[in-house]
Formats: sequence, structure tokens, C-alpha cells
Amino acid sequence: MKGRIFSGVQPTHTLHLGNYLGAVRNWVRMQKEFECIFCVVDMHAITLFQEPQALRQNTREVTAAFMASGIDVSHSIIFAQSQNRVHAQLAWILNCVARVGWLNRMTQFKEKAGKDRENASVGLYTYPVLMAADILGYRATHVPVGEDQKQHLELARDIAQKFNNDYGVDCLVPPAPVIGGPAARVMSLRDGTKKMSKSDPSDYSRINMTDDADTIALKLRKAKTDPAPLPGAEVLDAKGAVTAEAEAARPEAYNLLAIYAALSDREIGDVINQFAGREFSAFKRELTDLAVAVLGPIGAEMKRLLAHPGEIDAVLSQGAARARALSEPVLKEIEEVVGFLSA
Repeated sequence: MKGRIFSGVQPTHTLHLGNYLGAVRNWVRMQKEFECIFCVVDMHAITLFQEPQALRQNTREVTAAFMASGIDVSHSIIFAQSQNRVHAQLAWILNCVARVGWLNRMTQFKEKAGKDRENASVGLYTYPVLMAADILGYRATHVPVGEDQKQHLELARDIAQKFNNDYGVDCLVPPAPVIGGPAARVMSLRDGTKKMSKSDPSDYSRINMTDDADTIALKLRKAKTDPAPLPGAEVLDAKGAVTAEAEAARPEAYNLLAIYAALSDREIGDVINQFAGREFSAFKRELTDLAVAVLGPIGAEMKRLLAHPGEIDAVLSQGAARARALSEPVLKEIEEVVGFLSA
């Protein structure tokens, strides 16, 4: 094994195609190379108010998505963050290591808090420290991150290094990033300049992992395009990637082509050459067939699991026990380093 992976997803909405292509599918592949811990980060979710019953349902739904996508619970750990108190306890210690100036530089807090920053929760402000506790509490060596989380991972590294330096120990492991591959950033079906998001008010902006074949077909048929035929090899640079100028001119076209490439595990240049000069209507039919073939079985298994919540809860309970077994000795060592008396 190359090391230990830790990653998580907030249970705030239904997972969608962007989550699958950008994260979950890659996690399934990582199981062959890494020891993997996958967390439904419900403690992070409540930095913004969540309706309690919806939070419980969404936690089960995210877990079902992990399982249906191919995460092997006999090998990898799946659990809910709140099921392991180590996360909260370690976060407090790390809050006392992190500096206010570091948190003030976190751009995601500024984006989420908006202009009414004084009314944002303290949890939203210290969110990156809890994320550091998530990672450092398991001595994870690698963390899959997108562009929006790279700054938080750097903070986790800074906290680990400062703790080690302050106490003269080599206790916390600064984690390394694992940057997502092709199609790690899937864009909205309604606006190719915006990332596909769970929070977009239009359900037609995304393909949910629970969507059935008819819904997938409808959403792709309604996906925004432009009147020109699909582009050809002239838009590719010397490395076979789409030029920035071409992508900026037709963002929706390249988003759909990139989705096709990702779902078929091919390079974008190969897909562009295959469909060069074709009309969008014909391309969308082929994209629909591919999306249904890949996502259909996942959605069906998710629905089966969600109809049997006890099966999901058992997986989470077993995963939480395994997570505690890994993290409690780390917390105990940290508490001894800090100078806390044993319980």
C-alpha cells in the first residue's frame, strides 16, 4: 500500500455527476493502492443550518452512493464524522495551534459568509481546523482535493508542522495532496462557466446519482448547447488538450464533451475527433446512452440500499468502530504531548 487516504463529502444534498466523476469514482480506484477512509462529514455540514431529519437522510444517501459506486466496505472504512468524537476533541487542540491570521486568509469562508460575515457561525470560520483534525487524527498520508480545498489542505500541513515544532515532536503527519485527474471539475448543464453544484436551485443543472434513465435523458436533452456543429481537432493544442480560448468561446460544448470523455475513460481529444462536425442532437443521444449505462446501475443500487436503511446504518456503525480504533491512539498520544492527564 502506498499510504493512507482520508476524504469526505458533506451530506447537504443529493450527490451528482460532478461528485461521482470528480471524487467518488477516483476513490473506488484508489482502494487498490491505498488504505482508504471515507467520511460523511456531517459535523462540517452543520456549519450552516440543516434540518435534522434531512441531515439523517442525506447521511444515509451519501453512504449509499459510496457503496453503490463500488467502495468495498470490507476493505475501506465508511463512517459518519459525528460517530467518532476524536474529530471534535482533536479540533479543539488544533484550534489552539492554528493562528487567526491563517484562518483570515481562507477564501472559502469569505465566499460562504458573503457580506454578512458578522452573522456567520464560528463553526464556518473554524471549518478548516476541523478538516485538519479529520486528516491528522488518522495520520493520513494523502488527501484527494479539488481546487477549492487545496488551501485548506495547506492549512492542515501548517498546523501539523507548527504542532511538531512547538512541542519538539514528530507526532503529526503533514498530508500530501492527490489532485484529481480528467473531468475533476464538471460544470453545470445550464451554464458551462459554473461548477455543477448541489446547491444550484435548478435540478436541471445537474445529473443526480439517483436519477433514473428517463430523467437523465431529459436533463441531457435540455442541457444548454449552441447552434454550431461540434468542434474538431483545430481546437486542440500540441498536447491534445482544448485550448483556453476555444473553451471560453463554447463552455457548454466542451463540458458535455468532457463528461463523455470521463464516462468513457478516454482523452478529450479522442472524443472531439470522433464527434467533429456532428450535430449536438446526435451527440446528446450517444452521451445519454453512455450516462445511463454508467450511472443507471449505481442509481438502482442506491435506491435498493435506501429502502433498507438498517443495512446502511450497520455499515456506518462498523466503519465508525474501525475509525475510532485508528484515531483514538493518535489522540491519546497528542494529549500526552500537550500535557493532559490521562482519564
